[in-house]
Amino acid sequence: MDRCVVLVDAGYLLGAAASLLAGEPARSRITVDHAALIQGLRERAEADTEQPLLRIYWFDGAPDRVPQPEHRRLRVMPRVTVRLGALTRSDGRWAQKGVDAAMHAELTELARNRACSDVVLVTGDGDLLPGLMSAKEHGVAVHLWAVQAADGDYNQSEDLVAEADERRVLDRAWITRAVRAKDLTGICAPPPAPRPEIAAILSAPLPESALAASAERAAEAAAAAAVRNGTRAPAPGAPSEPASSSASATASAENGSATGVPAPATGKGVPTPKDLAALRAPGAPAPAPQPAGATLRWSSDKGWIERPGGSALGEPPETASLPTLAQLTSAEQRWADREEDITTVGGDPFEVGQVFARRWMERLPEQSHVQKLSTMYPRIPHRIDGELLRYAARFGLLAHKDDQIDEHDRYAIRAGFWREIDVRAAAEHAPAGE
Repeated sequence: MDRCVVLVDAGYLLGAAASLLAGEPARSRITVDHAALIQGLRERAEADTEQPLLRIYWFDGAPDRVPQPEHRRLRVMPRVTVRLGALTRSDGRWAQKGVDAAMHAELTELARNRACSDVVLVTGDGDLLPGLMSAKEHGVAVHLWAVQAADGDYNQSEDLVAEADERRVLDRAWITRAVRAKDLTGICAPPPAPRPEIAAILSAPLPESALAASAERAAEAAAAAAVRNGTRAPAPGAPSEPASSSASATASAENGSATGVPAPATGKGVPTPKDLAALRAPGAPAPAPQPAGATLRWSSDKGWIERPGGSALGEPPETASLPTLAQLTSAEQRWADREEDITTVGGDPFEVGQVFARRWMERLPEQSHVQKLSTMYPRIPHRIDGELLRYAARFGLLAHKDDQIDEHDRYAIRAGFWREIDVRAAAEHAPAGE
């Protein structure tokens, strides 16, 4: 077949590009325009081989072989096939497993089936030497491409270079068409500015009911600390301690130091009621709420809002009437959603939040629900918030040690959700003709 195939070792290509542009091989130091990179590979391959492109194979590693956002963007591009190996962490460094074997298998299979006349290899790993020699024996011309090495270092196996039929070097000028260094000392643009939507969620004050609940938890912590230190909590009607002593106990409990009260699982300084249940003195009255200067660190209201009847499983009445996306979605829509997720949604956390909010709003039977939700900013009712995070988990936005979404990604997901809600709410309130 008179056509060419490109096999890309993404670890080599992007790692060498990072070394060239940012001074170290960490891919986190660069930003990549994948559409421009794929187009550049295609044009260069067709020009060098003088054959039309059959396909670009993109080989990369991913934790548990779960496609990351960049892989989701790549695999829906025309003439691009993504093959994933495992990505494991050892001694503080990430290492790919199975990528070389997958490239070797693909190379030999293409040559054996005479699927192409020319193969372009973008790699530097000598482990591909047997596959390269096998392809040559089947009559395939092998073109080996290198990335210009930083400071003159050699970044390809000499055996690969010796066996290749043709060799080209992708120089700095070619690389910078699609790859940019993130830091200001590099070649390209400065790092992206922080999103104001995320900062707004982080700095939003607690609602009044949550402030009261937070103050009550702090007072309960002070009472529990007194019990653990060998003092008795005041009986009902008994005079309270001087203000300075009470304030000191509260501050000590909030700081989580010298009290012996276990910190909650969330890592916050103030223990939850569940943490304090076994420590509270029998018959001790609930202290009066005190002002609290806390800020809402998460946009979900779970754990912050008083539940009806004191039940932790209850739900505030203002959110009980809000339907979830699952309740609003038919079987046909569920199929269409999955198709859209696979083909067009890149998986950026902010984008994921926007997509979820858009679908939820479009399917609401009453648009008054949007206005009701917008008044709760920055809290997302915990049923909808949990559904949002489960949806985001489909896109590989997980820290694989504990199967939890990264903290910054959670902020970005919820910020995207609120941005879409705000846009819709503003559009409905805009005067006609604007």
